Amino acid sequence: MNNTIKLLLKQGIGGPSEPIVKAGDAVKKGTLLAVPKGLGSNLHSSVYGTIAEITENCITIQADDNQPDEFEKISCNGSIADIVKEAGIIGMGGAGFPSNVKLETDLNGGVIIANGVECEPLLKHNIRQITENPEVIYRGILYAMKAANAKRGILAIKRKNAEAVNSFKAVIKPHDNIEIAELEDLYPMGEERAIVREVLGELLKTDQLPSAAGAVILNVETLSRITEAVELHKPIVSKNITVVGKLKSGKDSKTFLDVPIGTSVSSLIEMAGGIDGEYGEIIMGGPFTGHSTTLDSPITKTSGGIIATMEFLKAKGKLGLLVCACGANEGRLREIAEKMNGDVVAVERCKQAVESRGALKCENPGNCPGQAEKIMKLKKAGAESLLISNCSDCTNTVMCVAPKLKMPVYHCTDHVMRTVGHRLIRRLP
Repeated sequence: MNNTIKLLLKQGIGGPSEPIVKAGDAVKKGTLLAVPKGLGSNLHSSVYGTIAEITENCITIQADDNQPDEFEKISCNGSIADIVKEAGIIGMGGAGFPSNVKLETDLNGGVIIANGVECEPLLKHNIRQITENPEVIYRGILYAMKAANAKRGILAIKRKNAEAVNSFKAVIKPHDNIEIAELEDLYPMGEERAIVREVLGELLKTDQLPSAAGAVILNVETLSRITEAVELHKPIVSKNITVVGKLKSGKDSKTFLDVPIGTSVSSLIEMAGGIDGEYGEIIMGGPFTGHSTTLDSPITKTSGGIIATMEFLKAKGKLGLLVCACGANEGRLREIAEKMNGDVVAVERCKQAVESRGALKCENPGNCPGQAEKIMKLKKAGAESLLISNCSDCTNTVMCVAPKLKMPVYHCTDHVMRTVGHRLIRRLP
């Protein structure tokens, strides 16, 4: 392990936490380092070591060579939600919303949905955890049900992950009222409103939360950390990660469980075998919604994937951008276009993408109408080819039109998929 650990003070939704330690302090795994001033989460040391530096954004720890398994335990007074707050648990599969706030919802007999969909291509760590250790996730669902006054629990997972499905089925006890909902292998089936639609049969409005359908949705890793907090009094100090791409060890995804939060991207890539020659970019996250990062960047509580890509292909002709609410945003598409040496001449949004609560949301995630009008507008504006960030179904509609107009189509995931020999996101088979 690289002996330098960098813990960002802002790990998820909310403002940065405020340090309560100083440079030179000795810390243990689990030592409380920073507390939120408003919405946010407690930050704990992920290693034994010494505080080397504190800046407005980060606490740097010089880790000891010897790293015991033991950790400093949190206080477990109060409710399950209080314990979750004390442990610093946030959503570990999305934007990082504080989990205690979700658990303070009174569902009045509703449902806890465990999100095990892992809808981004190539990411495998959630499925590995469900397969190898379903019991800890199962108990996390039970704790969440108790905290939020829910009468039933559901694991949402893609049907294709048969081994994980069977593994979870083996731990279900009939009297607990927990079941499995098997979903199709489409992107973005893991989006919260898509899960509610598929599992509960209700399409929420873009500004509605799952609680409007009597549900709270928690990622499976988040649920496993809830179990650790309640049963072991353990704060959140580690993260499960997938590393994949242009690696010396091959194209298959490599998964690592319980990596100390604050570990550098470069350390994880070396653990996975190292980068094979020249590369295009390093992505933190998944192919659809991940962002470019650097080798010295640290992983956080919300990090899911690290992807090393091949070098970028060059764009043909002037580019029109079609922005989807389910994939890369306009800024990310412009970044990819620049790396492709593309000249962007026009931008349109998917016809179902609307502004909601300061973000772009899809009116019906993964179930999209035709995009002919948008593509025609881009062509009229001078676009000779398209760079898109659309979901599986929406891309299918693009491919019904663009080839007829002799407009080549590039997808924001292309350089990732080509790197590992994965089928490109185009027309559905």
